[in-house]
Amino acid sequence: MKKFLTKKILLGGLVLFIAACSAIQNLNIFPVEQDVALGSEFALQLQNSPKDYPVYNNSTLKNYINQNIFQPILKSPDVLYKNVFKYNLEIIKNDTILNAFAVPGGPVYVYTGLLKYLDSEAALAGVLGHEIAHAERRHATKRITKQYGIQMVQGLVLGENPSQIASIAGNLLSGLTLLANSRADEDESDQVSMKYLQATKFYPGAVKFFFEKMRDDGKVEKGGQGLAQFLSTHPDPIERIASVDQRLKAAGLEVKTYKATGAGIFKDEYKKNILNQLK
Repeated sequence: MKKFLTKKILLGGLVLFIAACSAIQNLNIFPVEQDVALGSEFALQLQNSPKDYPVYNNSTLKNYINQNIFQPILKSPDVLYKNVFKYNLEIIKNDTILNAFAVPGGPVYVYTGLLKYLDSEAALAGVLGHEIAHAERRHATKRITKQYGIQMVQGLVLGENPSQIASIAGNLLSGLTLLANSRADEDESDQVSMKYLQATKFYPGAVKFFFEKMRDDGKVEKGGQGLAQFLSTHPDPIERIASVDQRLKAAGLEVKTYKATGAGIFKDEYKKNILNQLK
């Protein structure tokens, strides 16, 4: 009996240890206000780095995407921090990079290279929904908590080292290493993007359209121009196509590909209002 109890205690301790490790992996001791402060500092540093991150000054294009795609996604009831985070869309002029990213607190950035590569408003909505999900689920500040350590983050939260915000934002800006997402983060953001799009006019499964187009163009297997940065921050695009398809079937929704036309896709509108605006 004593031996049995000892084993039972050890087993219980192991279960608690595993649970504690899992909790630490997902720990985020940043208050949401610090997400906002970090995002604002990042945006400021990006504005002061025009050589590396040149802003694409086309107000007509930016306003169209913001009003017709970005803001409708933010109106989804599943976007919980819409009145807390400072959501803002910015376009970076670099035709060689097929990427988009979000930073804590709301700023979302998309490269002209990605805009020129996509071919429907639904595809862009899927990408933007995915990036909003990263901000909403606070993936970056979870990783920052893990990388910098609880003690440092506690000091930051308590105001003991205010300059650290600028330092972290600078690390985000240089190579975007802290924005490299885990498989779990990417999968969660794909799933949440589908929820967001269900509250819009866009096809919910459009989050996978970019991956499907890359696959058919042979860009995933061979690398491909403009994809190095994307693949470093968005792993496993092929697996994610299958995951989205499974979720669509489970929800009783039609499985469409990026080649689809008709309701919820908006290819003609994309060509007219976005592609034709990109000079």
